[in-house]
Amino acid sequence: MKRLLFSLALSLAGMTAMAQSTAPQTTAGLDKTKPVQTVEAACGQCMLGLKGTGCDLAVRIDGKAYFVDGSDIDQHGDAHATNGFCNAIRKAEAQGQVVDNRFKATYLKLVAAPAKK
Repeated sequence: MKRLLFSLALSLAGMTAMAQSTAPQTTAGLDKTKPVQTVEAACGQCMLGLKGTGCDLAVRIDGKAYFVDGSDIDQHGDAHATNGFCNAIRKAEAQGQVVDNRFKATYLKLVAAPAKK
């Protein structure tokens, strides 16, 4: 019985670690006919100075920050982790457009953070 419980706990821990390490894409995915831009992604309130309630994903493009529609802050791991969106500004590949002062993402994927030395 102890072995069974230990195996179950180990399996669940492995699935949790795997889910947090994946970098999911947003909505329909990459459209190879459209350009991909590199943006800065982070929590709009915590890191990019936007007004709002709670923690919401935002991107900074050419020095201006926009809240994101089409991707949620929690789709990209724990926002409050050391390298999460509330504590770090991350690079991301994005497709979409700014409409009504919001970035309408059709694709958003985090660029892997550089390895710590």
